[in-house]
Amino acid sequence: MTAASDRQAPAPDFGWTGFTLYALTVFSWSTSWFAIKMQIGPVPVLDSVLYRFVIAAAAMLAWVVLSGRRVRFPARLHIRFALMGALMFSTNFALFYVAAQWLTSGLLAVVFSLVTVLNPISAALFLKERIEPRVLLGALIGISGIALIFGPEVARPQTGLAALAGLACAAAGTICFSLGNIVATTVHREGHPVISSNAWGMIYGVGVLAAVVAAVGDPPVFDTSTSYVVSLVWLATVATVVPMWSYLTLMRRIGPGRAGYATVMFPIGALVISWLFEGYEWNWMAIAGLGLAIVGNLFVLGRMRRPV
Repeated sequence: MTAASDRQAPAPDFGWTGFTLYALTVFSWSTSWFAIKMQIGPVPVLDSVLYRFVIAAAAMLAWVVLSGRRVRFPARLHIRFALMGALMFSTNFALFYVAAQWLTSGLLAVVFSLVTVLNPISAALFLKERIEPRVLLGALIGISGIALIFGPEVARPQTGLAALAGLACAAAGTICFSLGNIVATTVHREGHPVISSNAWGMIYGVGVLAAVVAAVGDPPVFDTSTSYVVSLVWLATVATVVPMWSYLTLMRRIGPGRAGYATVMFPIGALVISWLFEGYEWNWMAIAGLGLAIVGNLFVLGRMRRPV
């Protein structure tokens, strides 16, 4: 997911094309978290994230070049591109990969969905934008939902500390992504193209990851198993490049407010996948917590639908 201005006017017609784009976006984001779980194994986290963004950055750069989009930017913008890379395309994902060692994929998705709540709060802090009371209420409701979901996980004697550590890493990753969104917003509001700036952000993210891997000094590790290779390619393409295209196209068709409801749906899809393939156990606290997290997001998205 990437930052986008709220100032676009919603298109009046949703239509089958809009529905297809919406479904593709939700599907891509929903499946990405289980694919991250499949990356956990003999390959160090930093190596896996580096491989993912080497492929994704190459695909994005090819997209920019082949479509004739702008490639060159002034040096001052590259400072912000580098910040985007450090926050959105390296550190945050590394934290989520670490969290995936302790949490099911569905829980990772639910935590990340709170970026919808964090974005307007970050904008108020760093861009001096006015924050509405409903956003604060949405944040309170959403955080309460997360607390309900994670309550049983943290309370388990054998896995409680691990769940708490996973929650801390996932929360830190979400905060990083939100801060990266703020940097991206300053770039996009100056009229610079989203695809090109995100491509540069990914390139700098690869640089950050490569530098850290080199500093660690361990030889690179790669897993040739089918599950690892397929999940890696899936993450780099279907979970990164494809939803960027589908979500941006969707925003142009129906506006960012309505398109933003995809962020409400993907945690549900991710939890269903986690239930089917990881044995995630539903209980009344998890259901109630998910409901509160969704309501919290809806409060914030209700603000986005109004023209500003």
